[in-house]
Amino acid sequence: MNPELGTWNSESAMSFTIHGIGVSGGIAIGHAHRVSHAKLEVTRYVVPQSRVPEESARFDAAIRRVRGELEELRANVPATAPAEFAGFINLHLMILDDSTLSVAPRRIIETECCNAEWALKAQMDALLAQFDEIEDGYLRERKRDVIQVVERVMKVLSGQPGYTPPPPMLDAEHDLILVARDLSPADVVQFKQHDFASFITDLGGTTSHTAVVARSLAIPSIVALHTARQLIRENEMLIVDGSEGVVIVDPDEPVLSEYQLRQRQFEIGRQKLKRLRDRRAVTLDGVQIDLHANIELPADVAEARENGATGIGLFRSEFLFLNRTDLPDEDEQFEAYRKVAVEMDGMPVTIRTYDLGADKPGDEPQRTITNPALGLRAIRLCLTEPQRFVTQLRAMLRASHHGSINILIPMLATAAEVDQTLALIRLAKHSLDEAGIPYDRDVRVGGMIEVPAAALALGMFIRKLDFLSIGTNDLIQYTLAIDRTDDTVAHLYDPLHPAVLSLLAHVIMTADKARVPVALCGEMAGDVSLTRLLLAFGLRQYSMHTAHLLDVKQVILKSSLSKLRPLARKMLRTSDPEKLHALLERLNA
Repeated sequence: MNPELGTWNSESAMSFTIHGIGVSGGIAIGHAHRVSHAKLEVTRYVVPQSRVPEESARFDAAIRRVRGELEELRANVPATAPAEFAGFINLHLMILDDSTLSVAPRRIIETECCNAEWALKAQMDALLAQFDEIEDGYLRERKRDVIQVVERVMKVLSGQPGYTPPPPMLDAEHDLILVARDLSPADVVQFKQHDFASFITDLGGTTSHTAVVARSLAIPSIVALHTARQLIRENEMLIVDGSEGVVIVDPDEPVLSEYQLRQRQFEIGRQKLKRLRDRRAVTLDGVQIDLHANIELPADVAEARENGATGIGLFRSEFLFLNRTDLPDEDEQFEAYRKVAVEMDGMPVTIRTYDLGADKPGDEPQRTITNPALGLRAIRLCLTEPQRFVTQLRAMLRASHHGSINILIPMLATAAEVDQTLALIRLAKHSLDEAGIPYDRDVRVGGMIEVPAAALALGMFIRKLDFLSIGTNDLIQYTLAIDRTDDTVAHLYDPLHPAVLSLLAHVIMTADKARVPVALCGEMAGDVSLTRLLLAFGLRQYSMHTAHLLDVKQVILKSSLSKLRPLARKMLRTSDPEKLHALLERLNA
């Protein structure tokens, strides 16, 4: 991504901006600290046959060294660190110990008489090629964990020490902004012991571990900047606007003063929003709205409650299945679901059955998938693996005895999928009955509306399910035939496209008429510019990342449905993009 050049500042340095993806809002102002990592570009050279055992031993020693580094990190996780940090380190240890990386490269060294660096890189490339076939964006991001583990081994092989933040050169650490190609969770565990202002990376995405860590630390952060580390010099003055995804390098005095003012205003605004935590989300004309949180980890519940969530609208259970050589058994899943249910203390918890995007390694030989977004994923995959699916359903049902749990089925498209799912739920209930294990016999089962076919044929789902949840991320992707993970077409991803608005309004209004509860759990739920439009369509339950809960609540508290509905009806009758945006501005005025 090319930087936008600006003006020369008083020190004769060029001021410019770089754009990326903001993953944690707010504004940070400070000096750059460049974080170095090993590069994965390596040269192959031939190792004489007599030296192969020595080369293999060098590789094994590097693996042991990195394992020791990670185990030391795990033992020294600060008590104040978010709970998921230890899980991230465990994940990296699991990747390191997997034979794919710890054993297979040694075989390459021995059979091809090559250097350890080349063997490790070759094995990593083969593994990453498998990740590229995965359709789910969240799962694709996990390949970064493999790269981060390999980088640590490469650093040892090349004689580089593991990275430790140096003593700050400035008077205060909170003036430092970390600039990196990428940051692993293990790195950030060390950073947690410091008081850095922000971090920005060339790589990463909204669902990467870097983004998760950024939100956990609640500091402004931007990923996918592409050229930041190349262009930014050590100790250079930076402004990081995490809300807009913009980095300003060497700002001049007027720009610096403006952002210092914005920074103070942002902090004052966040403090004021906290006062809304315990207020009910009610419109000016008395309509009650439920604001729920999306979570990926049981540890996320604390933040959800801190921000006033009245339920968990989407617990992405596939997190329990990620990047492991084994599968979580029923008891492990049960404990995770039970923990969330208990901590929500009677408030509703909606758990989505695992929404994995491709076959797991080892299940069968890897297949070349031309269009994985349309392939074997979510409920389609679940129904091809009934034993694994019933195990998860049993765990969910058992957890329902300890709180208010709902079961949510992703990516439904046909009535047959609903019928088969309900049959497997009955089977899971019967097995629990036979074992005398208690569960909520009235547990509700809902379906995600994220395929246009499901939205257009809504009647067959309304008759069979207890509630619906609209997944706008995939619904927009499938409606507009746009891969939202592809940078070359991402600009065409448009929530305000007339077809998208028509589908959303149809689903919400049809469900309301049938008295079937409907929620919305995609990114649109947390977009305050769309809150009033969704209200006018009839949406009464939003589910979003916890960081957006109070912002959305503030908009609801200032909204009157009687004034919104006429403008929303006009938007549904409009196909001109400019007029749609103009009407949206009037709606939000």
